[in-house]
Amino acid sequence: MNKRQILAVLAGTLSLAVGIFAVWIFWFPMSISQGSPEQEQEQEPAPATSPETQYLANSGRRLTGPFTHKNLTFYLVHGKDGLTGKTPVTLEEAMESRVVIVRETGEVNELSIENISRNDEVFVQAGDIVKGGQQDRMLGVDLIIPAHSGRIPIDSFCVESQRWTARGREPRTEFNSSTEYAPSKDLKLAAKQDKSQSEVWKKVEDSQEKLSLATNSNAASSVSRSSLPLTMQNRRVREDSANYARFMEDIVPKKSDVIGIVMIINGKINSADTYGSSELFVKLWPKLLNAAAIEAVAESREDASQNAVTAADIESFFEAVENAPVTEERKVTDRIHMMTRDSKTSVFLETRDRDTVLHRNYLMK
Repeated sequence: MNKRQILAVLAGTLSLAVGIFAVWIFWFPMSISQGSPEQEQEQEPAPATSPETQYLANSGRRLTGPFTHKNLTFYLVHGKDGLTGKTPVTLEEAMESRVVIVRETGEVNELSIENISRNDEVFVQAGDIVKGGQQDRMLGVDLIIPAHSGRIPIDSFCVESQRWTARGREPRTEFNSSTEYAPSKDLKLAAKQDKSQSEVWKKVEDSQEKLSLATNSNAASSVSRSSLPLTMQNRRVREDSANYARFMEDIVPKKSDVIGIVMIINGKINSADTYGSSELFVKLWPKLLNAAAIEAVAESREDASQNAVTAADIESFFEAVENAPVTEERKVTDRIHMMTRDSKTSVFLETRDRDTVLHRNYLMK
């Protein structure tokens, strides 16, 4: 091979190397940023970012939504604040700061609660779960606990049937936290409508069984197999429910006129909650969302191929139960009055603080 041929080969080799280098430089970063087709398939879709605003003609309420992730959908309910003055502290916040003490009384279905704060009132929501004592409990009524309240009796239901002693280093006579809320519509109905301890135990077992099947794990805790809050804190349950919460937590603006939610699971109306002020609802939203996400996980094995719920469906749901016969009225304290309405398809529970609506809970049967 002569000198000219050698130079020609070298030039060709150099050109090929430059071309390969150029392709690598431009293609490789693009492939990293865009991801492979398999990576794209693994990415989860975000909920709707431009929800529709819909008015319920007969009630004056306004909805935005739907916000959907997998089998869970929310509509936000907008309205005017009714509560005035300083917004109450939630039970979770109050127990974390140790200004509320929840104590055993020796009775399964009654505890005592005391607010030792100097200035803050505390909102307790029926369905709040308190952990500790001789067995974990779910509180049975809505309450406003005033500052320096002294001990006030409060209805409760056991959500841990196989314990009546201290658990580990937890105090036997007091409860140490309230981070969980009732994670099942059927559990709420058992407590709020049936007021049956045996039905509550049955619905706790149902929730544990569904969560075990849905997460392909043994969701019951080895520390206490009958404890509902320990099941809700199971690692697999937390991971799967956190997936929902991650996509839903920002749908509620921190400053707005949103006073509640309508929850839909597997294409069917599940329940709704509205509150006396937007600020109170926003404070409760993370706890409500966590419970809703756990319920959606538990029901994820069911058929979700139902027709979408419309604003007209929601309006009919509200109207039917708000106009149903009153089945119970109860004066819980000097300030708190509760009323229950019951229709063929749903239950409506309204709590008033004096004459102002504090909380409305709608449950589909």
